[in-house]
Amino acid sequence: MSGTYESDEKAQAARRIAAWRGAERTLAHRPHQATVGERLAELAAAVGDVTDPGGGVDLYGDGIVADLEARVAALLGKEAAAFFPTGTMAQQVALRCWAGRTGSSTVALHPLAHPEQHEREALTTVAGLRTVQPTTAPRPFTAAEIEAMDEPFGTLMVELPLRDAGFLLPSWEELEEVCEAARARDAVVHFDGARLWECTEHLGRPLDEIAGLADTVYLSFYKSLGGLGGAVLAGPQTLIDEARAWRHRYGGQIFQQFPQAIAALAGLDRELPRLPSYVRHARVVAQAMREAFAQEGLAWSRVHPEAPHTHQFQVWLPYEDEVLSRAAVEQAEETGVALFGRWFAGPGAPGTSFTEVTVAEKGLEWSADDVRAAVAEFVRRLP
Repeated sequence: MSGTYESDEKAQAARRIAAWRGAERTLAHRPHQATVGERLAELAAAVGDVTDPGGGVDLYGDGIVADLEARVAALLGKEAAAFFPTGTMAQQVALRCWAGRTGSSTVALHPLAHPEQHEREALTTVAGLRTVQPTTAPRPFTAAEIEAMDEPFGTLMVELPLRDAGFLLPSWEELEEVCEAARARDAVVHFDGARLWECTEHLGRPLDEIAGLADTVYLSFYKSLGGLGGAVLAGPQTLIDEARAWRHRYGGQIFQQFPQAIAALAGLDRELPRLPSYVRHARVVAQAMREAFAQEGLAWSRVHPEAPHTHQFQVWLPYEDEVLSRAAVEQAEETGVALFGRWFAGPGAPGTSFTEVTVAEKGLEWSADDVRAAVAEFVRRLP
């Protein structure tokens, strides 16, 4: 039975990708749905804009990889930065480095944070760390909740935005208070900023000022910038030096990484300046979706949050995930409009499902009327 299920899942995934690739209109380009040839062509086109095509390739992190590290460190106002092949590795290394320096292996973080939800207990199983939770509420924790914790911790990890809660962010003042509360308890602050690039619009501060609240920051190069993969950890020089040693121990000292570095630099040039406009337009799209679902007479629907904090948000509907995923694929196949991707069963809410919506460059072409029309077309495919 398991083989049949996996086969069905693969077939469904292939159909979704084919439908999305064949659609004439989407809200965002999805790099993982491109062909090998398309991605290679993008890299080749970007090389001359980000580095000298006649220069040498990197070797164990020098050359263009070092250039990328220096650029990101400057963007974030940090002394140094180190490139990692994955964010999971970067974050694990950062937290274990801080554990050694603070003398505490306890990390305070949200139960919906990435290490708790998507890393197979790596912090405890591999790094030997222990986690505690300031709150279980599906929202960013508060300074009062940090102050009220009944046991000590060495590091506070703050995920910005909190993806699994709906890409939620605190206000700038709330974030300042949370960091102050942690330091009042003699803890250091680490930002899981995989998507920190798109947080400037909501927080109303530039990247270096946001990163300045934390002792270390991790960012991803593919989640917002369209890179091939990879991540960066930024912070004090001495800690980054130590992180490089742990990166080697973890198997992250890769022979050559110039394709990832080229894609990351291209993303910094091309996508980073556009992210605020994506966030602003995501609010237009979200409002139009709310209006359209109400107009279509759905007894219950949610766009969460109502005004997106980033260029991504959730949509919740009272249907099984298979029904909604099928409707999304059929809409893309039959109309050439790919409004939604895959849907997932709502945790703790039987009979409901959610999907994540991303608004990027292609989404800027959509008016509110376009969104409302696409929602109406989608709803017509529901039982």
